[in-house]
Amino acid sequence: MPGKAAKNIDIMKTLLAEIISIGDELLIGQVVNTNATWMSQALNRIGVTVTQVTTVQDDRQQIWNAVSAAMAKVDLVLTTGGLGPTKDDITKGVLCDYFHTRLVEDIRVRAHVHALYKNRPEVLNNLTATQWLVPSSALILENRVGSAPIMVFDKGKHVLISMPGVPHEMQTVMTEEVMPYIRERFDISAQVIHKTVVVYGIPESTLALQIEKWEKNLPKTMHLAYLPKQGIVRLRLSSYGEATEEQIQEQVNALLPLIEGHVLATDDLTVEQLMAIYLNSHYQTIATAESCTGGRLAAMLNELSGSSAFYKGSVVAYANEAKMNVLGVKEQTLKEFGAVSEQTVRQMAEGVRKLLHTDVAIATSGIAGPTGGTPDKPVGTVWIAWATPEGTTTECFHFGGDREQVTARACTAALAKFLIAYA
Repeated sequence: MPGKAAKNIDIMKTLLAEIISIGDELLIGQVVNTNATWMSQALNRIGVTVTQVTTVQDDRQQIWNAVSAAMAKVDLVLTTGGLGPTKDDITKGVLCDYFHTRLVEDIRVRAHVHALYKNRPEVLNNLTATQWLVPSSALILENRVGSAPIMVFDKGKHVLISMPGVPHEMQTVMTEEVMPYIRERFDISAQVIHKTVVVYGIPESTLALQIEKWEKNLPKTMHLAYLPKQGIVRLRLSSYGEATEEQIQEQVNALLPLIEGHVLATDDLTVEQLMAIYLNSHYQTIATAESCTGGRLAAMLNELSGSSAFYKGSVVAYANEAKMNVLGVKEQTLKEFGAVSEQTVRQMAEGVRKLLHTDVAIATSGIAGPTGGTPDKPVGTVWIAWATPEGTTTECFHFGGDREQVTARACTAALAKFLIAYA
């Protein structure tokens, strides 16, 4: 057993993979390549290191060149796309030529395709029939949710697995067939551990200096990654089969006092997920009143499954008339202090809380840009208010970036600052 464990740890450190995404639609921006991100995350969880993601056209020579380069460099090559029944789907033919094999009929795939389309006989035509033609030298894995077969070319030191590009098909076959195959084929059994601490309110460089001594003293069996986004830094502490969960937790426990007052969570959760957990656990409801964020904060909360339990609604009051007529902001307040002010945002939060009868209300008003800024209130100025049964608090922020970044950071701040204060 000790010998086997050592073998697994070595494999965990050295198993390298490359992802090849095939499709013209990816290169012209018609479709976003979410497959590569999802696959990289799935592979990382079992300790496989993705060294490169390559995107190529539906072109024979480009596919050939990409496969040839990848097979020379890594242990595992994963391709997606180009496996449909139409003439522009050429991946299967190129792989047949590359691996010096030929297409043969697979009776299991044929039976599966017929069963898949039993209620749609019009789909069973000459083009669909090409789906049950597979490379004779390939291992065929089941695609329960689609017609394209999953082809595995095992060349001893190198393995290539070809999958469809439709995201829900790829994710299903990766989960049900491909990941178990990879684990068994490469003898992956060591435990991969990731522990994430979510931090808000400390710039990445400042945070690095603040925890520098702790980071330097980490055991060599652990690796720390900084993952910043919109004011949040996720600190991910990882071990690939060489440390226990208890050892990882010991290091996290030593880290937390160094960043006290800035920790949102010790799990890899988004701010909206954390907000939902807080509200549900306290049996509270929330509403939002938004000006500069234009409903983005509401959308973040509404996207969560089960949000009807805590989220009552939102008022997007962009114009001053809407602020006055719907939220009850006083005309004199707007004239004296302006829409982007502590006084206005306070009345917005209190107004929507009263209007929708919630425990918590959050309001935003600011200048997202690129126009509208003044010397006193430059672009990026955002006032946020939080109204609760204990009273209303406000804070002014100055966010950098373009309109998209300002509104995104404002929404993150609106939830993160509440959680740090109340959770």
